[in-house]
Amino acid sequence: MSFIDAKNVQHVGFILIPGFALMSYASATEPLRAANLLAGREIYRLSNFSPDGAPALSSGGVPVPVDPLPGRGSGLGTIFVCAGGSPRDWHYPAVHACLRQLAREGVRIGGISGGPYLLADAGLLAERDFTIHWEHAPALLEAFPALLPRQARFVIDGNRITCGGGIAPLDMMHVLISERMGPDFARRVSDWYLHTEVGEPTAPQRGSLAERYGVHHPGLLSVLEKMEETIEMPLGRAAMARIAGVTPRHLDRLFAAHLGSTFLDQYRRIRLQHARRLLEQSPLSISEIAVATGFSSGAHFSRIYRNVYGVAPSNIRKS
Repeated sequence: MSFIDAKNVQHVGFILIPGFALMSYASATEPLRAANLLAGREIYRLSNFSPDGAPALSSGGVPVPVDPLPGRGSGLGTIFVCAGGSPRDWHYPAVHACLRQLAREGVRIGGISGGPYLLADAGLLAERDFTIHWEHAPALLEAFPALLPRQARFVIDGNRITCGGGIAPLDMMHVLISERMGPDFARRVSDWYLHTEVGEPTAPQRGSLAERYGVHHPGLLSVLEKMEETIEMPLGRAAMARIAGVTPRHLDRLFAAHLGSTFLDQYRRIRLQHARRLLEQSPLSISEIAVATGFSSGAHFSRIYRNVYGVAPSNIRKS
């Protein structure tokens, strides 16, 4: 196969948003460092940037030295935004302007973990196939209803690259290195990190329903899947029983036997977990979150939330 710019140095940048996940960043940068070592020369040049040019602190408090945001004619071939934490705190117009300028210059733009949210905020994901870490997906869907992220480990759509984060960048970088240097070289890089099973781009970000709930009954799994899909407009017990192919009474027995819960309690738990993510990550008001999670009013939602978690939604939002 023909290699792409294999003899040239490719400049790859990382814009680190304060609170970025160190694992996601390392999973993206370490394969490039190993590629240089295995090649015996610099084939990738790495640069780190932050919104204000100050050292970027990871979610665990580890500082990473950085440069100010790149300007026109930076020489970058690809740049990734790495972000973690709460999207409602990501107000970085300078980053948006930087990304738009780089995109106009033909730089390949990427986002890792929560990074795709900032790409969306900069208007760079319209009509694009993309993904984002599952934790940030609810906030993105509420903020940008016209965009629909895919639940994939990573997505490459032309000059846009998005990745769910965690260890998925190892898989993504295997593909990008293979694209440039060939599959044999990429395999050597992956072996360097004992990365013997390279995940497919379309592989799920989370464990299966069966793994997450410890359930293997097919009818019950169908109901749990439908519960996660219908958070805003919950379905009734009779409708869910039809999906499972059982009577409503038998559905109650399935929840009791396999989950030690009732149908209503489990449905409410799923909706409240979704609400908690919105409280922590989105700018939506409590009343808007109540509507988005299928509660009749903000007061009703607040009362149920406080009964379950022992704290009011407003306290979560303040913290």
